[in-house]
Amino acid sequence: MNIFLIDNEVIIRLGSFTFVFIVMALWEKVSPRRALHVLKIARWVNNLSITFLNGVAVKVVFPVTALGTALMARKEGYGVLNTMDIPSLPGGFIAIIALDLTIYFQHRLFHQVPLFWRLHRMHHTDMDIDVTTGARFHTIEILLSMLIKMAAVLLIGAPFWSVLAFEVLLNATSMFNHSNIFISHGIDRVVRLLVVTPDMHRVHHSVIMQETNSNYGFNLSWWDRLFNTYKSQPERGHSDMTVGLANYRDSKYLTLPWMLITPFLARER
Repeated sequence: MNIFLIDNEVIIRLGSFTFVFIVMALWEKVSPRRALHVLKIARWVNNLSITFLNGVAVKVVFPVTALGTALMARKEGYGVLNTMDIPSLPGGFIAIIALDLTIYFQHRLFHQVPLFWRLHRMHHTDMDIDVTTGARFHTIEILLSMLIKMAAVLLIGAPFWSVLAFEVLLNATSMFNHSNIFISHGIDRVVRLLVVTPDMHRVHHSVIMQETNSNYGFNLSWWDRLFNTYKSQPERGHSDMTVGLANYRDSKYLTLPWMLITPFLARER
């Protein structure tokens, strides 16, 4: 199976990204959750531009990424799962959960450590939230995130298939939970018992910092409840809440050059 996945990795990743993006974009068009306040085409061009730039940067900086790390760990017997000789299928599911927990704590770290917040706040300067926000991250943050992910894969001894599955899931759920889509309260209440829903994650993009510093999960919703960072609803409601950061209300921060220099600006929030 690994040979098939290695040979078709790019197709699997690009195909899943494109499929989820189109589905979410159409859903947003047919049944939006909130009225958008900024011209969509301008935001989309810049958000997708930095997404492309990040993909190129990862390819240039890392000749071996998390997937290559998984193959090396298996070959050399590195990592907890490899030392315990757990079969690939159950081990893979354990690895996916462990990697998701890693991303949860990484997200908290990037909010709570000032140096890392300088990088991550660019993600929060988007003044609307939709499917493109799910891929809007600063290039340096993406590179650091890859280093953290590689270290976690090596420590866990994650099977190759589980790392690929996790990365596909992470991209898909990020686009899903950032999407401006309407889901009924009853369905949302059930779905968020397992995964992070758009209404749950939207709270995290509130201009109110107590809400920004909550709901850190990207995929599984368990971690916020378990570690007491869960907030059910925004104080002002989803329709009336303000998205973004209080000190970044100028539309220039939505453009690619300003997105890239945001970490180097003096203002904190």
